[in-house]
Amino acid sequence: MTAPARTTRTNGPRHGAPRRPRWGVRVAAGVAAVVLGTAGVGHAVVSGIDSRIGRIDVFRGLSNRPASGQGTNLLIVGTDSRDKITEEERRLYHLGGAPCHCTDTVMLVHLSADHDRATVVSLPRDTYSEIPDHLDEAGRPHPTHVQKLNAAYAEGGPALTVRTVEHLTGVHIDHYLEVDFTSFMKTVDEVGGVRLCTDRPLQDPFSGLNLPVGTSTLNGGQALQYVRSRHLDGAADLGRMQRQQRFLAALLHRVSQSGVLLNPVMFQQVADTLLGSVRADRSFDSGELIGLGQAMRNLKPAATEFLSVPIASANFPVPHVGSTVKWDDAASARLFQALREDRPLTAHAPSRLHDAKAPARRQEAPTPVEVAPSEIRVQVYNGSGRQGLARATDQTLRAMGFSTTGLPTDASAGPAQARTVIAYDPRWDRSVRSLAAALPTAELHPVPGQGPLMRVTLGTDFTALHEVRARAPQRAGAEVMTGDRAVCP
Repeated sequence: MTAPARTTRTNGPRHGAPRRPRWGVRVAAGVAAVVLGTAGVGHAVVSGIDSRIGRIDVFRGLSNRPASGQGTNLLIVGTDSRDKITEEERRLYHLGGAPCHCTDTVMLVHLSADHDRATVVSLPRDTYSEIPDHLDEAGRPHPTHVQKLNAAYAEGGPALTVRTVEHLTGVHIDHYLEVDFTSFMKTVDEVGGVRLCTDRPLQDPFSGLNLPVGTSTLNGGQALQYVRSRHLDGAADLGRMQRQQRFLAALLHRVSQSGVLLNPVMFQQVADTLLGSVRADRSFDSGELIGLGQAMRNLKPAATEFLSVPIASANFPVPHVGSTVKWDDAASARLFQALREDRPLTAHAPSRLHDAKAPARRQEAPTPVEVAPSEIRVQVYNGSGRQGLARATDQTLRAMGFSTTGLPTDASAGPAQARTVIAYDPRWDRSVRSLAAALPTAELHPVPGQGPLMRVTLGTDFTALHEVRARAPQRAGAEVMTGDRAVCP
């Protein structure tokens, strides 16, 4: 189905939307690259960008809208077109299949009034929604009815999508941005790739993703595989939204650190890659771009919040519609009220204080681990010869959540031990990975039959612990992830 009759465009791409939300992160990433760049490359470049963006009459004729609040709210929507993807890319990155005429990736972005905070909320494609009454492109009336959120675009294009999201959230949408991101791979390549970290191997035969444990720099094709993978775990689309958010945070970090914003030639190359697929409401002109760029260029990673709308049921059946995603009414109401009132979702508490003898904690973002520290028993031994180190380390590990014995002791008599060692039973190989993340320089020594207790012997090389945290549950999207926690240490 084509866009509604009132929708117009210039130099915009063809419509078409996937059944996969992988394009949504590219929507946000592309827009962010443009917005962030505007503050550093000059008005002339931005004016040129403005003239090439396709325009849509999204808000004309809309009524009974929520009241405007503090700050700026952008609705970012992803669509799919594959006419620019080569056959080789289709095979290499598993991009077969035909596009559909719906959008199943929607992100609501809130920029605070004082320009010191941004919040990105992912709305699941299958959200249980009441589609408002409307006229289709042939002028036929359609009464209010229940459908999935992605159906709003198929039935009534951008305008009906805006109406549906405003009805769902009670949040006034100030701007609409739509990107058809077949150029995503080239854009990631233009900025030199994006670094991502994972504490477990990520393999998805459907998308072709194959990432090892640790840090990887993804090129455009690998990035595409990462954001579209939905067969890595039982969380499916909800887990994929979290990976999309993590990728967006990493991409924003890469753009801000790579010099793209300060180099007009680099910025122009990236912008040229993006502009063939961006459409926006008519009021989102060069002045708005410059204003948003100036507001966002000084955002600190810790002040950028990412989350998915809280979920009550990921499998809520609806007759003649199918399985839908039902929001947690109370939790989602609190979330959107916070956006309307321009309040942050996270409070940045100071780090816990420890005894002066306690080993330092590295200041990077905490590493997410598969097995929660509270489930791991640890005995600490001092093999370094430094008096009091074992007790201080035991206390710090306990403060980090590990279940220590509280009875640290010296290692066997003899010369100081050079290397820090974690002795563990191979049957507890998942648990030891969580402990090793807190002691990243330690050697792992498997000891069959040792049992669940991990034995840490501190060597003279030991200097610091690294903060870890249990990986967030994938089901409800309730955890807020800040940008400083999403990027690699």
